[in-house]
Amino acid sequence: DPWELLLCIFTFAMVLVPEAKDQSKAAKGRRRGLTRPPTAAPALAWALDDPYTTMADYERSIQDMVRQLRNSSEPGDTKCQVNLRLWRSNRRSLSPWAYSINHDATRIPADIPEARCLCTGCINPFTMQEDRTMASIPIYSRLPVRRLLCQVLDDVGHKPSGKKCQKKYQMVMETIAVGCTCIF
Repeated sequence: DPWELLLCIFTFAMVLVPEAKDQSKAAKGRRRGLTRPPTAAPALAWALDDPYTTMADYERSIQDMVRQLRNSSEPGDTKCQVNLRLWRSNRRSLSPWAYSINHDATRIPADIPEARCLCTGCINPFTMQEDRTMASIPIYSRLPVRRLLCQVLDDVGHKPSGKKCQKKYQMVMETIAVGCTCIF
């Protein structure tokens, strides 16, 4: 479904694409009493113009996100705390999360960023401390990937005995954690 693909790309891009320029411009505008609508992240420009993007474009965008994650100068993501100085929403959330790379050599793309909740509870916005009366849980999305699968069927649709497996990449949907949220 092209809309599900667009939603996946949008979710990843909004979290991993830094928008420090937009933040500083917005802060200047607020000081002057001006307001302006937020601009779309540059990485989303192609996706918003053409909802029927190719699989190659989608895979390239995931590779870009993995590259950003590997090259990130962000401090180690292991503490359950909110960092308001960072622009990325995953560290400003009341249910903060970090990304790790989900690697599977039999899948294209082989590397996909996957969210990992940093708190058991949620950050209380008044005390900025973890409150365990609430719970942080992952938000999952189904992403299209190509997986190396063995497919050998005879004319009737049964697996014939004695035939070798032909490995072929097939499109499948895979469930990946894309962020975290807080629940009561």
